[in-house]
Amino acid sequence: MNGIDAWGFATDEPESADTRRDRAPDPTAGPGHALPTTDPNPAATGPWCAAGEAPDPHRMARAALTRILEPGDETAGRWLREMGPEALWQTLSDDDAAPPPGASPAKVAGLRLRAARARPTADLDAVTALGGRFICPGDDEWPGQLDDLGDARPIGLWVRGTASLRLWALRSVAVVGARACTEYGAHLATTLGAGLADRGWTVVSGAAYGVDGAAHRGALAADGATTAVMASGVDHPYPRGHTELIGRIAEQGLVVAELPPGDHPTRSRFIQRNRVIAALTRGTVVVEAELRSGSLVTARRAQALGRFTMGMPGPVTSGLSAGVHQLLRGEAAVVTDADEVIELVGSIGDLAPEREGRTRIRDLLDPVATLVLEALPARGGAGIGYLAQEAGVPRDVTRAKLFELLSLGFVQRCGDRWELARRAETTGRSRRGGT
Repeated sequence: MNGIDAWGFATDEPESADTRRDRAPDPTAGPGHALPTTDPNPAATGPWCAAGEAPDPHRMARAALTRILEPGDETAGRWLREMGPEALWQTLSDDDAAPPPGASPAKVAGLRLRAARARPTADLDAVTALGGRFICPGDDEWPGQLDDLGDARPIGLWVRGTASLRLWALRSVAVVGARACTEYGAHLATTLGAGLADRGWTVVSGAAYGVDGAAHRGALAADGATTAVMASGVDHPYPRGHTELIGRIAEQGLVVAELPPGDHPTRSRFIQRNRVIAALTRGTVVVEAELRSGSLVTARRAQALGRFTMGMPGPVTSGLSAGVHQLLRGEAAVVTDADEVIELVGSIGDLAPEREGRTRIRDLLDPVATLVLEALPARGGAGIGYLAQEAGVPRDVTRAKLFELLSLGFVQRCGDRWELARRAETTGRSRRGGT
């Protein structure tokens, strides 16, 4: 039968009598078996552990727990907080140990079945071979904002990519939306991703089809920063159609997962993945979403965490925008481009540019000239006396203003009468309907 090493981790080597004796529980140590302070197996080292040094029991235990516990399990998170990762691992890996406080026998039995297949050394070696790493709460690279999740905080994160996750997360925005998005939604997501990246912000999304993929591609096209938060292991691209995209993100950005290498996604893991996206970023933008959408789950989780929640409106006739519009009727803010997003999530002074329609020449007229111009009849002409009376302006002032309006092309003179000039005023609007 396979053995168990001195930390309580299963190995592929047969268990010897000496090993069984060495790992026998210490009756003074309480339930389970204590983790050693020195490395009894010098061969159990990897790039994550310097040769000749004992592997970090804390990190090993957390790595093992990512294969045992489901992401976002708040009950297990409470056990982890109260017991610590090493004690919790010992409890779950020893059938004779007392169960965690308040744990049901059925749940503990299921977790112990998973514990039997945990191979943290192999998982750590696998992520290292990908050029990645495993980070834990308290590490320099750990994003402190994830602690806002409380007992739903990730046990640890498996990361591919060379950048610092903590530093990138300090200036990050989540862009999420429908998988089956329209061309309109894909265009918005791509331009938003490129605009945020161009301004030095990290675009965070889930690497799914539709809006997620478009946002990542926009950031990559702008040679900017983007992070994909996966519902699977970092070496298990999902969806399969985005294998190349996820590979590009790993090279240029970061790929992050709660699940260990090789693990697969499930429906519940997608939902739990969304809480990490919401907590990791300064704000969440929903581009397109139906009334029942995982993107709305992300946005509402962001609201609950005190993050900015934003939506990009679409046609009121589109079911793919119905969820966004419902969100906008609540606490979410309307945004239309990267500048408006950064104005909300950025620092003081990160203001979006003023938005004004094109100024017409008529807007520049002084108030008296405007009165005289408005006194002119829509059809036909009128004399100065009539216009002075209608405008409430003296005759000599009316005459002077009429000549000003004549020079600007607003009016024309026909003998002793004045009338509006027949011309098409340019407004700067795009031509529509073939006109």
